[in-house]
Amino acid sequence: MQKKNLIKKACMVVFAAAIALSPMQVQAKEAGYTYNYDYWGDVQDSPDLYSVGKVFTSTELGLDVKLKNPQGMFVKDNTIYLCDSGNNRILVIERKSPEKLEVVKIIDSFTGADKTKFNNPTDVAVSENGDIFVADQGNARVLKLDKDLNYIMEFVKPDDNTLDPKLVFQPNKIVIDTAERMYCIATGINKGLVKYESDGTFAGFVGATPVTYNWTDYIWKKFASQAQRAKMESFVPTEYENIFMDREGFIYATTSVKVEDGATKPSSDAVRKLNLMGSNILVQNGDWDVMGDLYVGSGGGYEGPSIFTDITVLDNDVYACLDRNRGRVFGYDDQGNMVFAFGGNGNMDGYFRRPSAIEHVGRELYVVDSLDCSITSFVPTEFGNTVYKAMDTFDEGKYDESGEAWREVMKMNGNYDLAYIGIGRTLLRQKNYKEAMKYFELKYDAQNYSKAFKQYRKQWVEEHIALIVIVLLLLFLVPLSIGKIKKIRYEIDTADYFQKELRKGR
Repeated sequence: MQKKNLIKKACMVVFAAAIALSPMQVQAKEAGYTYNYDYWGDVQDSPDLYSVGKVFTSTELGLDVKLKNPQGMFVKDNTIYLCDSGNNRILVIERKSPEKLEVVKIIDSFTGADKTKFNNPTDVAVSENGDIFVADQGNARVLKLDKDLNYIMEFVKPDDNTLDPKLVFQPNKIVIDTAERMYCIATGINKGLVKYESDGTFAGFVGATPVTYNWTDYIWKKFASQAQRAKMESFVPTEYENIFMDREGFIYATTSVKVEDGATKPSSDAVRKLNLMGSNILVQNGDWDVMGDLYVGSGGGYEGPSIFTDITVLDNDVYACLDRNRGRVFGYDDQGNMVFAFGGNGNMDGYFRRPSAIEHVGRELYVVDSLDCSITSFVPTEFGNTVYKAMDTFDEGKYDESGEAWREVMKMNGNYDLAYIGIGRTLLRQKNYKEAMKYFELKYDAQNYSKAFKQYRKQWVEEHIALIVIVLLLLFLVPLSIGKIKKIRYEIDTADYFQKELRKGR
């Protein structure tokens, strides 16, 4: 018995030594950093929709004077305009490819005005005919220059009696429409966007955010003393963070985070889509509000909810929001469904330390990091291109192609809710309502399920109308016939009875 134990122990020692001495290969699977949320609010890992094309620093851009606190960015065709705010200049960058950007011009002065130098330019926009608008924040103005950098005019503090006379005009972000009307976000003005006509006339405020409050605070203010009221938070609209005008002239605006009791809270109104009247027409049919990360907490260098510091809208109406708090990019479709979320805080490629601006060239995304002083290009992956193909073909009315593309997406990621909803929508347009209901039911899409069920019910009735009529007639005629037969039999029986009685009487 002891001999067997000794042999067993010896074998174990030899086996352990062989494992320790043998060369071992560990294969680490490269993990993506893209995710999404399902119906239950659980985080679902996803294949990357975007991959890093390249990170461009001052060296890659060939700049002698390094970037310093870059802020606003604007894209026109293949040209990128970047506000190098710390150096009081604007860089004109030609996009050759996602891996190659070339600085073709540096704008640091202009002609035709008393002050011909910028002072902390924070944003830039270019009209269709080439006029350049610059939010020259340090000089309390928005400049309008022609393409040859000649001064045309400037937009200054609005002449409005409701504004504090001591308020210094600090334009922060700007957009212009096709008629060169200018919309501006100014620090300290919470009445909405400041609108100017093309001739520089102040045209009022547009799209003020609704005032939010709770009834307990409102009632308490009614009974509080003047000193107590002064200490309480005022019921005022929220200021905007940034704006973007899409190809149809709608303005997408991001709002600042609300602070309550010293803590920041996520907002269901983080993104607004404004029409000409300033009304919010953003569609939010997704499972969750457009607000970035669902869970607010501390860790990893951040605290509190997502703060959308910038936004850009692709031609397929997918809008990408840049979260400066968590260093992430959140994408949503025109229905408010989350398409992707990626990024994070860090100094690796694809991560950010202090993101400040986002723009797009086609389907490519470009993100500016004001602390790292860099521009990162992102290009769609195979998975991302397939998702976009499914969306594009659906919008073009090619429902067969869209359904096939969504099925390819499902093969790549079986947990991607949009694939199920996309297939259901294509089946709905193809009038295959019963099959569409199955896909909507799988992802708890009650709204689309109701649409499909309503059409399926109508279709079923039309296909079985003859049977329905026959059944209704039977339900009506059979009881009527039975009653009639019973009545006749009763009359016959009654007549026989009276005849018998008559015979007896005789």
